[in-house]
Amino acid sequence: MAWDFQTDPAFEEKLAWMRTFVKEEVFPIETLKINREQLMQVIKPLQDEVKKRGLWAAHLPPALGGMGFGQLELGLMHEILGQSPYGPVVFGNNAPDSGNAELLAAAMEMTGREDIRERWLNPLLNGEIRSGFSMTEPNTAGSDPRLLVTRAEKDGEEWVINGRKWYTTNGSVANILILMAVTNPDVHPYQGSSMFVVPVNTPGLTILRDVGSMDDPEVTYGRFGNHAEILYEDVRIPADHLVGPEGSGFLLAQTRLGPGRIHHCMRWLGQSQRAFDMMCERALSRFTHGSLLAEKQTVQNWIADSKAEMHAARLMTLHAAWKMDQVGASQSRDEIAMIKYYGATVLHNVVDRALQVHGSLGYSSDMPIEGMYRAARAARIYDGPDEVHKQTVARHVLKEYTASEIPTDHVPTRAAAAQVKYADMLKQLGVTQS
Repeated sequence: MAWDFQTDPAFEEKLAWMRTFVKEEVFPIETLKINREQLMQVIKPLQDEVKKRGLWAAHLPPALGGMGFGQLELGLMHEILGQSPYGPVVFGNNAPDSGNAELLAAAMEMTGREDIRERWLNPLLNGEIRSGFSMTEPNTAGSDPRLLVTRAEKDGEEWVINGRKWYTTNGSVANILILMAVTNPDVHPYQGSSMFVVPVNTPGLTILRDVGSMDDPEVTYGRFGNHAEILYEDVRIPADHLVGPEGSGFLLAQTRLGPGRIHHCMRWLGQSQRAFDMMCERALSRFTHGSLLAEKQTVQNWIADSKAEMHAARLMTLHAAWKMDQVGASQSRDEIAMIKYYGATVLHNVVDRALQVHGSLGYSSDMPIEGMYRAARAARIYDGPDEVHKQTVARHVLKEYTASEIPTDHVPTRAAAAQVKYADMLKQLGVTQS
């Protein structure tokens, strides 16, 4: 199957406009000292311009208010948007809302339920409500959702939910939570979990706290981007708050997470490129110990390694996106897994080198590198830790091989077989084998 990452000229024009727009209109917002509500007012004219140009919520099909772009096109967009934390917000595809919108759209397709559109999907796309994805639990390994213990039990025309979740991004500022819970513990975990929409004002739902992190050790409760710990105690929701068929939790989660990993990796490339640009500028500007940093062999190695790693990660990610467009996410699992752990490593490496080249300035908050560094470290954990993705790839690779007591390429064994295979020819040539 031939690879083809080419996009049409009209889309290339959109990308060119986005590059200028993000740099000139979005980058400056990063320096403003404003709260979330003020931020949304500042970016509203920018969002209107994005909508006018037909680039709003491009991850969804046109019937749901999006542009219906494929993963390759979306990936190229996210490479540009990922340069700034506000880029995805301006373009209507910020996490976790974009992933939750994709999940709701998939549930609509599975069930034919049009009410999902007006109740939750449209308000989410229009920015009228915020959402969180409530899956990870504090007492089970987040890398293995088969271990989930939060339960949802049917009681007449209601579901009753009990459990504890944590690290629900934007949970403390969300209006609705997309919850994954066990609905049938007696079947295989892949068939026993379901997804629900839970309004945060439902009795029994308690936002316990926002969890501190490297990003904000002394966390301020209710800040956009925080990660909440949430307690569900006999939380009752109507039966129609089940999204998708009962037992489809894992399928919906993969619908959400597969494309999301493509978008993450391309956003990481955007961040890597921005850090790379800062590193090269600094190397050409800083004089020390008799020469510019750009003339130091170590710095040259950092620049060359970073350029090669980013190029490799970009090709891997575009190939994974292209393959998803051709054959779907399920047949692209290994490619998606590889870009997740490789892309996260490249991001961390490039940002780390950029910080080192800047010295104390890079470590300070006078440059955006220190924030990029903290975000880069988290990339190796969320959407599945790197080790789990590596294990998945290794298992699939190893299925293509069989054990052999004597190595297949064992030279003495191969030599003996070759002497038998070519015995007549060797005899004619007068060649004697020892």
